[in-house]
Amino acid sequence: MKTATIRDLRNAFPTVARWIEEGESVEITRSGRPFARLEPIGPDRATPLVMPDFLARLRERFPHEKPGTGLSSVVDYDRGDR
Repeated sequence: MKTATIRDLRNAFPTVARWIEEGESVEITRSGRPFARLEPIGPDRATPLVMPDFLARLRERFPHEKPGTGLSSVVDYDRGDR
């Protein structure tokens, strides 16, 4: 396990980040005493990014809106003008 100080994080973070990307755990010290550990997230712990389908949400909430007519009625609805 590698060790880095708070100063290292502040001044040389790209180096510390590279260690983590290479699979190393890094112990962070403050005043010579360890107080935190940075570890890489393994492939099994990483959650994939799923983008929401905004168009499907709009169609679900406003089923009577015709495509291509603009969204002014949706904006009016959100403002409470409708």
